Amino acid sequence: MQDKGLAAYIAELIGTFLLVFFISSVVILYVSAGNNAQFGTDFAVVGLTHAFLLFGLLIMFGGVSGGHFNPVVTVAVAALRRIDPIDAVVYVLAQLSGGVLGALLAKGLFVDEGRTIDYAAAAVSPILGSPFQGAIIEALGTFVLVLVICAAALGARSNRDWAPLAIGSTLGFIVMVGGPLTGGSFNPARWFGPALVGDSFGSFGDIWPYLAGPLVGALLAAAVFRFVIEPGEIEEPDTAPGKSEGFGHDIARPGAGGKTV
Repeated sequence: MQDKGLAAYIAELIGTFLLVFFISSVVILYVSAGNNAQFGTDFAVVGLTHAFLLFGLLIMFGGVSGGHFNPVVTVAVAALRRIDPIDAVVYVLAQLSGGVLGALLAKGLFVDEGRTIDYAAAAVSPILGSPFQGAIIEALGTFVLVLVICAAALGARSNRDWAPLAIGSTLGFIVMVGGPLTGGSFNPARWFGPALVGDSFGSFGDIWPYLAGPLVGALLAAAVFRFVIEPGEIEEPDTAPGKSEGFGHDIARPGAGGKTV
């Protein structure tokens, strides 16, 4: 493991701040409240915004902090022993703080527009029958996202130059599907900031799907990567043609000097 420094903590805070601010803004501007809120082209715009935004943030900060911007991604990376537990705790605190700051800025800019939609706070749609079903959607989406992150950035044979695009586009498509159902959070920091600022925590049934669902999905993804993908990969020599040292070049590979994400 490699200890992280102040630069990595600041990168996680700024990255999550920007992530939550722009997501909150696009939801406030493009997702209507009322009977038609679950359908239409609005969620295509929201999903594409997620994709482009995360792609850009990974290019900006991926080489500094690993580009987590999501507490459950940090938990999964810690479970794989690619980050020190103390660093993981600081990462999560920075991410939650960035999420609150991003939501506060969006609320400050869109006071009237955001009020009708609780300043982009995620909520389980009536389309689903219960909070448990919402937790399943959040868990499945997070599972796919975290498994792509692990395969693209941690895999021995991954092409890390493509990792930002792969990860960003994955977030975009799961938001297009999950947005009408749960708000498409898949990230406790993205849920926490707008929920706190919009004062929309509600009952326990409104909270636990956005905590338990992503956490379970992330840990399952880490387990699949550890016990299915990693053992199935045959590492290529570092000098093999096409082997790059782009995004995630400081991520640990088996037998490659013990550096971490």
